[in-house]
Amino acid sequence: MSALLEVEDLEISFGALDAVRGASLEVRRGETHCLVGESGCGKSVTALAVMGLLPSNGARRAKRLAFDGKDILGLDEKGMSRLRGDRMAMIFQEPMTSLNPAYTVGSQMAEVLIRHRGASKRAALDRAAELLARVRITSPGMRLGQYPHQLSGGLRQRVMIAMALMCDPELLIADEPTTALDVTVQAQILRLLADLQKDLGLAILLITHDLGVVARTAHRVSVMYAGEVVESSPVDRLFHRPMHPYTRGLLSCVPVPGKIRRDQPLGSIPGMVPHVTRGFEGCAFRQRCPLTRPDCAGPIERRHPDPDRDYLCQIAPNEMAAP
Repeated sequence: MSALLEVEDLEISFGALDAVRGASLEVRRGETHCLVGESGCGKSVTALAVMGLLPSNGARRAKRLAFDGKDILGLDEKGMSRLRGDRMAMIFQEPMTSLNPAYTVGSQMAEVLIRHRGASKRAALDRAAELLARVRITSPGMRLGQYPHQLSGGLRQRVMIAMALMCDPELLIADEPTTALDVTVQAQILRLLADLQKDLGLAILLITHDLGVVARTAHRVSVMYAGEVVESSPVDRLFHRPMHPYTRGLLSCVPVPGKIRRDQPLGSIPGMVPHVTRGFEGCAFRQRCPLTRPDCAGPIERRHPDPDRDYLCQIAPNEMAAP
């Protein structure tokens, strides 16, 4: 599969704070690529940078930022606006704040098709009703006339998904789309995204901190820590043999039925995420890592144990004990 989205050495800063430091990833056509990590590691701001939606005090730099082989780093706001919502779309983390409370669901959905494709209002509303039915919302015609506050959290998230699909995008970025939902609705939304991907051939960049979601949905995974992608791997190999100590620490925190006794404490990673400012050197995980050594304070090598996976660590694959 060819890469639809290519991100190479992305850097994002807010004044002296380096929020993302040299992050690289690619999303291939028809695959789900999960970007995983704890809160504050840079996942959401990476997505906003790709969409050209960083706040005014954010600075974005990259060696390469391309969609379908075309550079988007140099696009002006007008060019980015044509692309955003049309060929690439985003589902935001909290649907209640993403939908405008002053407008009906139908008017907000119709605006997307009217703006990007020049459709008539009637055609746009018909398309909106069709997509609401596709994301399994009953009585779609009635829902078009409702306001966001009249819908449950699960319905609002389905509306956001339908809105993102109005122009048949090739890339869908989903920023923790199940965070504010109860467990049953979470499973429904994830199953819906998987079905839509299969039917429409979507490429999905799914941002999450939930390794259970990663295991169920991902084809490929990039693990972020303190603004860096510390490991990138096909999902099966990441769970079978994680390479970076941080990835190993994350997986050790997940309770395994039948292996963790009721009276046994759950795994944890000691210490705190460092505050990364301009000029920070070395491995950001070294203060929390059980394998740390003196050269972890210097330049860190990116290693390639297999052709399609890599990790950022001084420990070579042959030195890494099996987890």
